[in-house]
Amino acid sequence: RAPGDYAHAVFHQPVPKFVEKVARELGFRDEQVQAGLVAPHVGNAYAGSSLLGLAAVLDVARPGERVFFCSYGSGAGSDAFSFAVSERIVARRSGPAVRDYLGRRRAVEGYGRYLRLRGKIRAS
Repeated sequence: RAPGDYAHAVFHQPVPKFVEKVARELGFRDEQVQAGLVAPHVGNAYAGSSLLGLAAVLDVARPGERVFFCSYGSGAGSDAFSFAVSERIVARRSGPAVRDYLGRRRAVEGYGRYLRLRGKIRAS
């Protein structure tokens, strides 16, 4: 398959520029990576970045569209998948989308504040 065969492409995304560069070098267009580009919103989610991007793509992909997905783990290798979205995707969209979760996020200043918000420690 060629890059033009895909409606969406998802890559490992430590930073947005990495995705843009890899996509361009492989022949993908910016429109193909936009739905799965989550790094500008969450930062570097490391191994979870490509999976989070895939979830975001599956929130918007239409039946019959092809998706290219490539995950990379530093020192651990890489896996790439090519698949067509099935009709069953529509029935799976009953819950909130990734973009909904990103829209509800709150910035947390410092790890101690995070622990207090989660109820892991008590402020004195």
